[in-house]
Amino acid sequence: MDTTAKLLEDSLLRIWNDRNAENRLALMNDIYTNDIAFYETNEGPAIVGHQAINELISRLQAGWPATFTFELLGPAGINHHVQQISWRLGESGAQAAATGSDIAIVNDGKIASLFLFLGVDIDVSAA
Repeated sequence: MDTTAKLLEDSLLRIWNDRNAENRLALMNDIYTNDIAFYETNEGPAIVGHQAINELISRLQAGWPATFTFELLGPAGINHHVQQISWRLGESGAQAAATGSDIAIVNDGKIASLFLFLGVDIDVSAA
């Protein structure tokens, strides 16, 4: 079991910040299970697999200025096979366009499920 939240940090900072679709797919092989399920909202179905998530990232990034990046709001947290991180999206040094938290379920050293909580920041440093 991974005792750090490095997987979730890499998911956010390396995959979701990368503007090159081929680079993202290569990184996904190291960070996500092949059948990863990403839950963007409670109302919609899971987005499953590397290709589907990669296409989603491409669509989202197409609507953002090139200067937008994800930044961590604090240290990541881990509790056994569950990892959590809070983030902001926007131009560095400017007001955030969005904030939120991601929760990941890790199986066999890779993220198997990823849940987005848009606009919900969880401060694990105070716990």
